[in-house]
Amino acid sequence: MSALGSAFRELVGLFIDDGALALLLVALIAIACALQALGFVTHTVLGALLVVGAIGALVTSVLRAARRA
Repeated sequence: MSALGSAFRELVGLFIDDGALALLLVALIAIACALQALGFVTHTVLGALLVVGAIGALVTSVLRAARRA
């Protein structure tokens, strides 16, 4: 059973290496969905928000990983 658990953790690690990055992206998508549902932003602004937010989250994750190394 230990080998199966280890294999599962490795598989999950391929997709979610940094838990904080995954949480930031989920929060970004939730905020974007809420803004769109409330009608506060246009689709163009929403797309820009998602792109800039995702790039910002990625840069933050990379800088955090660089400090740890």
